[in-house]
Amino acid sequence: MLLADFIREGTRSLGGLYPEREARSIVLMLCEAFLGTRSYTHIVEPGTVVESGAVPALEAAMARLLAGEPVQYVTGFAEFCGFRFWVTPDVLIPRPETEQLVREAVAEISRLRGMRGPSGRDASPVRVLDLCTGSGCIAWSVALLAPGTEVIGVDVSEEALAVARAQDFARECEACGAVPPQFIKADVLDTERDFCHGPFDLILSNPPYIMDSERDRMHRNVVDFEPGIALFVRDDDPLVFYRAVAEWSRRFLVPDGMGISEINERLGDGTARVFRAAGFTHTAVEKDIFDRNRFVKYSEIAF
Repeated sequence: MLLADFIREGTRSLGGLYPEREARSIVLMLCEAFLGTRSYTHIVEPGTVVESGAVPALEAAMARLLAGEPVQYVTGFAEFCGFRFWVTPDVLIPRPETEQLVREAVAEISRLRGMRGPSGRDASPVRVLDLCTGSGCIAWSVALLAPGTEVIGVDVSEEALAVARAQDFARECEACGAVPPQFIKADVLDTERDFCHGPFDLILSNPPYIMDSERDRMHRNVVDFEPGIALFVRDDDPLVFYRAVAEWSRRFLVPDGMGISEINERLGDGTARVFRAAGFTHTAVEKDIFDRNRFVKYSEIAF
């Protein structure tokens, strides 16, 4: 079988689930993972053949895709912030819009470092807490893009923490001097628990925020395959996690620290009010790359 034929047929067969361009991109990702080809291999080398020994695995993978399973779970990895993360159905698939949260976090870390002196207390590392860490994509990306930062990731799921701890960035850490994040089991909703790892200069979070009533508008590959515990909240209390994040921030954020939280675009104003009520008088809703309300930044001081 020619590679070009497989790509063409795979794109056609996924047409009932995805727009043509997205279907083609998924098939190309599959070929890269299983065959080691590139997105242009079938173009520059039109005679490339899929070896018969690789066909059974490809067919099994295509069957999973046709059942609606996300390609990231089929291949076992997702790209985020220029890094390749191991993902399983125990964790959410990292989204491109969340990369903006990481970029803003890294910019804040750079600003803090610029304000700190070369010695004494002010020379201590910037400390970051990542609540609802999941795969660890935020925690690891911040650690790798701002080497020397101390990052702690928290999640209630042992399975998610196992994925976060198993991310393999040893080579990258050695090359840039990054400190691997520490991952700790804790229920974010337990706002009175003892937590001896603070304080923090920056608190990040991407908690569950999709209301149950929004399920019907979501693609089946999300609803049927990604972990609901990391996605959904009840309609009668959709901001429950933000009240908890605000309390963690009130307890463990240094007085001049900052928090950045990803939010439900429909609940921006309400989410901002939660943080203002917790004492973070400087709170703002920010847009994502698609011009949608996506983040709340909060602090006790102007930023």
